[in-house]
Amino acid sequence: MSRLDRRFAALKAEGRAGFIAYVMGGDPDFETSAAILDALPGAGADIIELGFAFSDPMAEGPSIQRAAERALRAGMSLSRTLELAAGFRKGDDETPLVLMGYLNPVESMGYEAFAARAAQSGIDGLIVVDCPPEEAGALHAALEAEGISLIRLATPTSDAGRLRVVVKGTSGFVYYVSVAGVTGVKSADPAAIAAAVQQVRDASGLPVAVGFGVRTPEQAAGVARIADAVVVGSALVDEVARAIADQHAVKPAVVDAVRALGAAVRAA
Repeated sequence: MSRLDRRFAALKAEGRAGFIAYVMGGDPDFETSAAILDALPGAGADIIELGFAFSDPMAEGPSIQRAAERALRAGMSLSRTLELAAGFRKGDDETPLVLMGYLNPVESMGYEAFAARAAQSGIDGLIVVDCPPEEAGALHAALEAEGISLIRLATPTSDAGRLRVVVKGTSGFVYYVSVAGVTGVKSADPAAIAAAVQQVRDASGLPVAVGFGVRTPEQAAGVARIADAVVVGSALVDEVARAIADQHAVKPAVVDAVRALGAAVRAA
């Protein structure tokens, strides 16, 4: 079993949803980002999504766009993000680590080269926001050869026919985008998405993680009652921005937010 499979099996045995914390690799700098990454599991993150910065993040709202800009100014790249992941993996061999970003940097590195480096760095899955299933054959083959899950997105506009296409070749989990739009702007309504989450679960046979519209512990708890995992990203990168603006330490701000969100998911 992969780390993702083991973690979701453990969550199911505990009878609860998982908490997936998203952070942007290298935000606000490599060293601080590494310290945050190392602290996430202890603060309550069951799975980590590690963003790799890109200059045109089309699915992101203002919060993650700014996080990407900070990371790029700090000299981050896909290669440096993989170095960050490798450093984390030296101290933690259990917590699943999923990369999330855009196709351009992966294609620039080359699918086979990327997959090999990702496997060496301890990456368990990849979410590529702008790579539709119809164009993912070569990438999927390269990842599969290295035992890395390609995790696809389902959305409120994914009908039954589209879902069959989306889930084919997907492994680890399916990421359900709870709102139509970009990250961190609208709010998820658990009652409105419950049927869609079950539809995705039935179509895929996989756990379903819900994100794009969850910011507060209360929202996280509501989603945790219907999904297999809850993803929070924009609220965490906002903690980075707020700490920088207030000239406070960044790591404690992020860790405190993760602790509150993780506790809410567990209590749900």
